[in-house]
Amino acid sequence: MQSNRHVVYILKDSSARPAGKGAIIGFIKVGYKKLFVLDDREAHNEVEPLCILDFYIHESVQRHGHGRELFQYMLQKERVEPHQLAIDRPSQKLLKFLNKHYNLETTVPQVNNFVIFEGFFAHQHRPPAPSLRATRHSRAAAVDPTPTAPARKLPPKRAEGDIKPYSSSDREWGLPQVW
Repeated sequence: MQSNRHVVYILKDSSARPAGKGAIIGFIKVGYKKLFVLDDREAHNEVEPLCILDFYIHESVQRHGHGRELFQYMLQKERVEPHQLAIDRPSQKLLKFLNKHYNLETTVPQVNNFVIFEGFFAHQHRPPAPSLRATRHSRAAAVDPTPTAPARKLPPKRAEGDIKPYSSSDREWGLPQVW
């Protein structure tokens, strides 16, 4: 995970006492990915947004507010709005969760496995301050409280003819990996 700069946020129930260490009840994994996404006019855009790669809350504690607590914490730490995220292969449960808690309903159809929502292109994706991650927890760091989409600057957009979209049938499918 360190080499690809993904971040995992883990929600632990300290009151659970199996072996006296508590219990992990959920996690969310995020990371930046270079994506080719279509906007509402079906034009190709090369972006590198923060992506939701995995999100899980144990079935025994779903519908208790833990998912929203974890998701909200991640949004705050990453300084991003929900509509600025790209989500890798979301389940129907996750789509319903995002609709219920963040009013994300209208998706922009894509040819890859990522889902983006209406409003994804509303704000210009600006890169974070160079030392944002390093100084995030420093008291001396002056961080603007207004969330911005923390996406990295990319090379100039290529001509439309140079981008070759692929379909999901072109991808290799394997068993999911367990982390």
